[in-house]
Order: sequence, then structure tokens, then C-alpha cells
Amino acid sequence: MLALALSAVCISPALAGSSDPAPPQESSAPSQRAAWDKVKAAKYLDDRMDLWFVKAKKLRTGQETTSCISCHTVVPYVMARPALRTAVGVSQPTPQEAKLLDQTLRRVDTYGDHEPFYKGKAEQSRGTEAVLNLLILGGEDSRQNRQALSGPIHKALEELWKVQRPDGAWDWLDFGLEPYESSDSLYYGAALAAMAVGSATGYAGENTSIGLDKLRSYLKANYADQNLYSRAWMLLASTRLAGLLNRDQLDDLTKDLQHKQNADGGWSLYKLGPWTWSKAGPPYGPGGKPDVSLLSESDAYATGLVTYVLRQAGLPASDPGVERAVHWLEANQKEVQIDQSHWQCWRTYSLNYDHEHGGDDGEPWRRMFMSDAATAFAALALLPSD
Repeated sequence: MLALALSAVCISPALAGSSDPAPPQESSAPSQRAAWDKVKAAKYLDDRMDLWFVKAKKLRTGQETTSCISCHTVVPYVMARPALRTAVGVSQPTPQEAKLLDQTLRRVDTYGDHEPFYKGKAEQSRGTEAVLNLLILGGEDSRQNRQALSGPIHKALEELWKVQRPDGAWDWLDFGLEPYESSDSLYYGAALAAMAVGSATGYAGENTSIGLDKLRSYLKANYADQNLYSRAWMLLASTRLAGLLNRDQLDDLTKDLQHKQNADGGWSLYKLGPWTWSKAGPPYGPGGKPDVSLLSESDAYATGLVTYVLRQAGLPASDPGVERAVHWLEANQKEVQIDQSHWQCWRTYSLNYDHEHGGDDGEPWRRMFMSDAATAFAALALLPSD
């Protein structure tokens, strides 16, 4: 069973008393709140994890194989599924949670002797996996309320610091794909590392690690250069690991996020950029041809992520912007059919390709990658904040 310390104590009470909200905007949210279906959201996420285990890249791990970890499907699942389960009174982990934990433990146990995510990008693969494995295991330790670090966590931490770069970040997979696998994503990866370390019971509070000092220094030194999407992840990381943002930065970032909220109550991932698709200079653009008209509208990933982050950072549920975002999310859990599958989920579209008009490379399941993240964060945003 996996969790990411969703019960973390908020560190910025200043946000709850912010007196400079976003400018008044006309809201198109329905006057009567729509009900959202937790069970169907959970079923979608479980079904998508099952698909991931079947279709994802297989890696030699000891005498067996495991599936690689994705930031669009696996990481959001790790964050949201235990919270959804708890919300409906289920204490036991799902089979998908248990399988993912088992595979992660096997990957950590075989460090130095297993197949990397991508052989042609061995260093990037090693850095990315070190962060993601600790993220998963740290969440499990936190959920179990362990008083000391487990053996696998010790090993995962050793690997994390071993592959840390001199600047405090980690080599990160770069395929020119936004928002998870591009040159822009290096900072996102470091923010995930901060969340992972912050979730490792009894570790972050010691504040004695040279690696941890380097991580904090990297995140703070490069903060001003990040787009709003990466800064939102930094805000979430700051609720898990102390010493990342000061009070003025917290207040300013909250205002910046509020000012990007659309009139309908949602946010657009596309507008949380700019994005570079790993290009060194303008003109920036993806390798494919995404539907910019769709990307410019409010989407569930950006709306769920920003709402969840702001609530975790201390913005109250009664904040007008939060209320409008919640209305938008409640009204946008939609029926979707892909091949023979019927789901109720939240949609978000690719920043890289037009999967909505046949651009699936013969694999329609790819169309829903960003909707996996959208559904997970929509659920997190709609569930009561700890």
C-alpha cells in the first residue's frame, strides 16, 4: 500500500490569511454542485495501472522483469489511490498498489545489477529511478508511521545521494516531452526528490545530510528561473520538506497561481508554461502537433494539481478561487470510451502530440496518459484536506 505523506502539516499559515486574491472573475460554474463518483474514479485509476503493468516497458530485475515507472500514470496513482481508498473506508491496499510496491522493492534490492529504464540514457535513467523509488518507498514508510527508517529506505537513500549531481539535482530523462521528460523537468525531478526525502520517516528532520543541503540549495537557487508549473511542484515539496520557500515567496507564488485561474474556475496546463521541449532557443515547439485550442482551455490536471497544492499549502476551502476550482472539477468528471473500455474520469490533453484525432501510433491507450494524472489530482483536490 502506497501513500505520499498526504497528512503532512501545512507550513505556510500565511497563505490562509492572504488578503490579495486573484482579481474578480465571472464564474461559469453551475449553481448546484455536482456529485463526483469516488468509486468510478478509483476504478479508472486501477484499470489504467493494470494496463500500465501489461503495456509498459519491461526491465530485467534480478531473475524476473518489472515495469518502468511513469510520471503521468504511476506517480499520480501512488499519490491518489491510498487517499481514495481511505475516503471510502477501505484499509487494505489494492492489488495494483501491492504489485507496484513489490516491484519497487525488487528494483531497490538490485541496484547496480538491473536493467536501466533506457540503456541509451543510463545516467538519466539512474537518476530518475533513484528519485522515484524513494518517493514510493518513503510514502509507504510514512503511511506505516514507522519510527525508524526501514532497510529498503536506507538502501534507496544511499542510491539517491550516490547519483546526486554536484549541483544538487539529478540527471533526469529527457526526450523533449513536456511536462515530465524534458530539460525543463530537471527542477520537477528535484522537487520530487525533496518530497521523497521529506516522506522518509525520521530522516529529513535531522538536517545533517550534505546531499540534503545541496538539494535545498539547488531548489532555492534555481527557483526564480522556473515556469509556474515547476514552481507549483516546489510549493508542494515545501509542505513535505522544511527550508525551501520563505513567507514572501509563498505568498507571491500563491498570488501568481491565483492570477492564472480562468473565468470558469479551472487552470490550463499549457498556460502554466512557457515550455521549451528541450530546445536551446526559440522558436519553441513540440515535435508533434498538439491541439492548441484544447490546450488553451481549462483542464483537469492543471486544475486538480494547483487546487491540491494550494490547499496543502494552507489556503482554506472557503477561499473563493478554491471554491470555483472545486465546482469546475465536480462538474467535469466525464464518461470516456477508449477501445472497449468505459470510464468516468477527468481529461487533460498532451502538450506534445494530437492524440485526440488519431495520433495514437496505433496505441489508443496513450491518449489517456495525461488524463491518468488529471484523474488522480482531481481526486486529491476534491478529497478533504488533512
